[in-house]
Amino acid sequence: MSDDSNRDELVIAARRARENAYAPYSDFAVGAALRFADGTVVTGANVENASYGLSLCAEAAAVVRAMNEGHRGGLEEVAVIGSGADPVTPCGRCRQLLFELADLGGTDPVVWCASDEEAVSARLSDLLPRAFGPGSLG
Repeated sequence: MSDDSNRDELVIAARRARENAYAPYSDFAVGAALRFADGTVVTGANVENASYGLSLCAEAAAVVRAMNEGHRGGLEEVAVIGSGADPVTPCGRCRQLLFELADLGGTDPVVWCASDEEAVSARLSDLLPRAFGPGSLG
């Protein structure tokens, strides 16, 4: 697992991303930050929509942005922070999206689940055991 300064830096990046959330319906802003092996950090914030099913989670926004910037694999760490009192974890859909990106490089990233008060960690494989990925199609 990463050291405290790396964790803190990534959680701060997620917190800054959270400031850009568009959450008028739930009033639950979420930010995410992804760190890659080359040190690049890519962020995203949740974007809600009046047609709720069209909303995007912060992690999904960050994964899409990372893929559009050419990142394929090398995902080492993820930080997710919500606006509630308790640390927030990625939803099931986002766990799957993160797994696909991580699996492209054969990594099992640390996921920092954070609130403004604390951050707890888990490996993505613990959050999504027996994941379905590209290798499952062959």
